Parts: sequence; structure tokens; C-alpha cells
Amino acid sequence: MAAPEQAANLRRGLILALLVLVADQASKWWILEVLDLPARRNVPLIGGGDFGLDLTMVWNRGVTFGLLSGSAPWHAWALAALAGAIALFLIRWMAKAENRRTALALGGIVGGAIGNVIDRARFGAVVDFVDAYAWGWHWYVFNIADAAIVLGVVVLLIEAVTARPPATDRPGETA
Repeated sequence: MAAPEQAANLRRGLILALLVLVADQASKWWILEVLDLPARRNVPLIGGGDFGLDLTMVWNRGVTFGLLSGSAPWHAWALAALAGAIALFLIRWMAKAENRRTALALGGIVGGAIGNVIDRARFGAVVDFVDAYAWGWHWYVFNIADAAIVLGVVVLLIEAVTARPPATDRPGETA
């Protein structure tokens, strides 16, 4: 792939990472400072009864689904360092991304990871507040950063499953 196209993909990915980061931190500021969700605990948004979407304050001291949670002071910093290292790896991958979708998926993951790292550095935990539920089953409470990470991973998985090999590697074709 030509270097200018990779540079454009990197730029796109970094812009999306910045947009995700800003949206994530702005939403968390609004939840904590304007809505004061920690004091209110729960605000119904959509639906009710069998299905809906609520704002529910949760301090997540772990990673996705609360895995690896702990309350020791060093724990938040260890998770932040791990997420930071992963973000650096993903930025390096983004710089070599061969297509726009991969670069944007990586940008979403990086922006979300950095947003959650900022929370761990500021609060010792991640601010989670979106609670989606249906028929008595609640998904984990999440935030914009988590949504961007999950969507980015889904796009990368789709890319991996549907990617076509280069023309020289296809059976019956010659370079």
C-alpha cells in the first residue's frame, strides 16, 4: 500500500480517536457534574417494564464486565498502564492499516481506551452509566468509551472474516 494512503488512514483513525475521547469525557462530565447521577442513582430514559434504557451510576474498578476488578490503590494504575500500552500498540497498527475501516475501528478502540485510562487516573475507577435491559436481563452498565471499543472490535472481527487475500494469492490468478 502506498504511504500516502496509510498516512490518510492514520489521520482518519486518530481523528476518530479524538472524537470518541472528547464525546466520552464530555458525557462523563455531564453525568457527574450536571446530572449528578451519583446522587440520583437511576434516571429512566426509554421504555420501562420489559425493556428500556436507563442512566445508572456504576464505578467500574475492573475492565469489561467488571473483570480484573480490585480496590488496591495500585490496581487502577496497573490497569491504566496496561490500557495505555495497548493503545500505543493499536496506534502503531493504525499507522500500517491497509484500509479505512481498519483504521477507523482502531481509532474507536484507542479513543475509548484512553477515555477509560483518564477515568482510572482521575477517579481510580471508570464512570459507567448506560444501563440497557430487556425482559429482566440487564447488559453490563457501560459508557461511550466502552461502546466505541466494542464496535471497533466487532469491525475488526468482520474485517478478519471477510477480508479478501491479495490478488497474487488468489487461486487461478497470476501477478
